[in-house]
Amino acid sequence: MSKGKVALFVEDIYNDLEFWYPYYRMKEAGFEVVVVGTGRQDVFEGKSGIPAKADISSDRVDVKEFAAVIIPGGYAPDKMRIDPNMLRIVREMMESGKVVASICHAGWVLVSAGVLKGKKATACKMIKDDLVNAGAEYLDQEVVVDGNLITSRVPDDLPAFCREILKKLG
Repeated sequence: MSKGKVALFVEDIYNDLEFWYPYYRMKEAGFEVVVVGTGRQDVFEGKSGIPAKADISSDRVDVKEFAAVIIPGGYAPDKMRIDPNMLRIVREMMESGKVVASICHAGWVLVSAGVLKGKKATACKMIKDDLVNAGAEYLDQEVVVDGNLITSRVPDDLPAFCREILKKLG
């Protein structure tokens, strides 16, 4: 029996570790992981060429069905951030107090969704200025939790990142 649903975003050139580590960690903890793609195609390739099949396109997601959304990094967030439905999902999840988690370059999606103003957050150092210019207080820590927002920097932070997500999900 599932503890609930977790949405996991995907697009081409996703960071393999930042996608698959949370995918299996959430499943191991008893959550149903639903892979959400942009709808451009059904299967997306990671930076290492590993395919990930979307279960649903972002335009069909009803956030009421989900307890959390996880956004992996890589270069995929640059494509995710132009998908209006992925941005809608992030905004609606933030507004409803559900877990919104991003790692590395996934902070770009948070910036484009307009959810960082007044929040503490982290990401890879390359996009620090983007977070700050969007109104976030940037902290260089392995994981930053501010309300329902959970952010991390790089793959080495994945254990702390997933631990905080699971703690929030109870």
